[in-house]
Amino acid sequence: MAGVIEMVLAANQDNSYPFLELIWTMFVLFGFVLWFWLLIVVFSDLFRRHDMSGWAKAGWTIFVIVLPFIGILTYLIAQGRSMAERRGKEYAAAREAYETDVRSIAGSAGQPADQIATAKRLRDSGDITAEEYETLKRKALGTTAATSGDAPTATGSVR
Repeated sequence: MAGVIEMVLAANQDNSYPFLELIWTMFVLFGFVLWFWLLIVVFSDLFRRHDMSGWAKAGWTIFVIVLPFIGILTYLIAQGRSMAERRGKEYAAAREAYETDVRSIAGSAGQPADQIATAKRLRDSGDITAEEYETLKRKALGTTAATSGDAPTATGSVR
C-alpha cells in the first residue's frame, strides 16, 4: 500500500510484534525502573545512617552490587522497619525546622490576646496612655478607630 505508513512497534523477522510481547516488554521495563528506584532508596538509606560503621556500609554496598536482587531484598527485609522509623524522624525534624523558621520570620507578635496583654501591662506601668492602649487594642483586634459617638450599633445605624 503506497502512501500508508505502517506503525511497527519493534522489528523482528516477520515485521510483527504481538500485543502480549508488548505487555511483557512494558512489564519488564516497569520492573527495571522499580528495581532501580529500590536501589536508590537502599543506597540513600544506607549512607544516611549514623548508627552503622563504615565497614558495615561497605559490606552492604558490596552485597547489593554483587548480588543486586538478593542484596536489595535482604536489606529491605532486615532494615525495612528501621528505614521507616528513620525516614519518619527525618520528616519530623524537617517539619520542625520549617515551622521554627516560619515562626522566626513571622516575628514574636503573637496572638491578639498576647498583644493586648502586653499593651495592658504597658498601660498599667504608665509607659503608655489609655488612648495609646485603646489604639493598640484596636490594632490587635483588627478593627478601625471609631470614636464612641460614631460607633455603629448591632443594627448598623450610628448612635
